[in-house]
Amino acid sequence: MTVSRASNNHLKPHPAPDFRRHPVQLLAFGLGTGLSPKAPGTVGTLAAVPVYLLVGDWSILYYSVFIFICALLGVWICGAASRQLGVHDHPGIVWDEFVGYWITLWAVPFDWLWIVAGFVAFRVFDIIKPWPVSVLDRKVGGGFGIMIDDVLAGVLACATLHIALYFT
Repeated sequence: MTVSRASNNHLKPHPAPDFRRHPVQLLAFGLGTGLSPKAPGTVGTLAAVPVYLLVGDWSILYYSVFIFICALLGVWICGAASRQLGVHDHPGIVWDEFVGYWITLWAVPFDWLWIVAGFVAFRVFDIIKPWPVSVLDRKVGGGFGIMIDDVLAGVLACATLHIALYFT
């Protein structure tokens, strides 16, 4: 079992993933990055950066298709891992952070400044969960529920980057 802090600061045990028995958990846990004992969402988002470096300079059409496919797969991946573990939105499930970060960088310049700004913007929106992200996080279940709050946080972070781009 792994242990994580719940929002009310009580220790809450969570089952450890079994990557050999359930390979989908390896994807859901971001190839193991979600096992970080501190800030698994941030570590998972950081792990999404190398993938972005491979696909970030694709045409807008191919990049959009990539994000769409990853988001659809994410609903299944996160839902399956959640069911296997018996925990809705286990803190180690970070596939949703991967997709949210990639959404953040949609149609922004492929440049380190924007890669870092996107990381910061996405983490802020994912952590503070402004309305309507917070509502979706609380009210929607299953794989879709795990994914949708991070997708929307990514959309808000992307909009923030595009506003910054407009003024630069």
